[in-house]
Amino acid sequence: IKSTEHGSFSDEECDVCELLTMLTEASINETAPLPDQKFNKEVLVSCKDVKKSFKNGEAMTQVLKGVNFDIFDGEFLVLLGESGCGKSTMLNTIGGMLSADSGSIKFLGKEMVGLNEKELTQYRKNNIGFIFQAYNLMPNLTAKENLDLIGELVKNPLDSAEALNLVGLQDKLNNYPSQLSGGQQQRVSIAKALIKNPKIIMADEPTAALDYQTSIEVLEALENVIKEKHTTLVMVTHNEEISKMADRVIRFRNGKIYEISVNSYKLKAKDLIW
Repeated sequence: IKSTEHGSFSDEECDVCELLTMLTEASINETAPLPDQKFNKEVLVSCKDVKKSFKNGEAMTQVLKGVNFDIFDGEFLVLLGESGCGKSTMLNTIGGMLSADSGSIKFLGKEMVGLNEKELTQYRKNNIGFIFQAYNLMPNLTAKENLDLIGELVKNPLDSAEALNLVGLQDKLNNYPSQLSGGQQQRVSIAKALIKNPKIIMADEPTAALDYQTSIEVLEALENVIKEKHTTLVMVTHNEEISKMADRVIRFRNGKIYEISVNSYKLKAKDLIW
């Protein structure tokens, strides 16, 4: 307990006051990096002052304007924001689909900025599982064959039947994509990302093209993957309600982070309403 002229405060209360002071300072100075709440977990990815621009004709548009945050092992992290705020560009840059113009992105301590295309391909193959809005399934292959195709490319793949079981499709191994609903196809895509045994699954608006009930089914599948495999999940979404499932939420605005928050009480997928 620490005493002041106004009374006594516990260490926890002092820590909260310190964090609030840091957040206030960051809101006053827009250029200051926001504090990243630390968990007692290993840092998988550390991003420091990441910048990215795209050329459109003669004009250059800066999409990422100096982004700072960490990704921790085993967490569910949501990158939240409106269309065009830079969240998908950030996801693809971390995932090795794009190269940052400057700054630092370290994966388990190894610098990723400046790697050539061959090195980025190996990084994606060995460490990252992707889930997109589009299901990206081969139409002439069954669900199991779509997964086995990916499994043949990596060193220690998960069994395809186990991966489909984790997303609740153990009875759809021999079904072709045309025989599956949109939600079922997206769950196969989740299993396809999972079969690589990736360090991180990157999900870019995985429910954007789905109706509410189907979205909940897909989110429940992701929920089960995190629970059973302890996989780190980074999801981009504009849906504020989905962010209530996450351990942490990083809010983007105009190419910068303007808030990092921790969900003390996470909701289950079945409890989300929008």
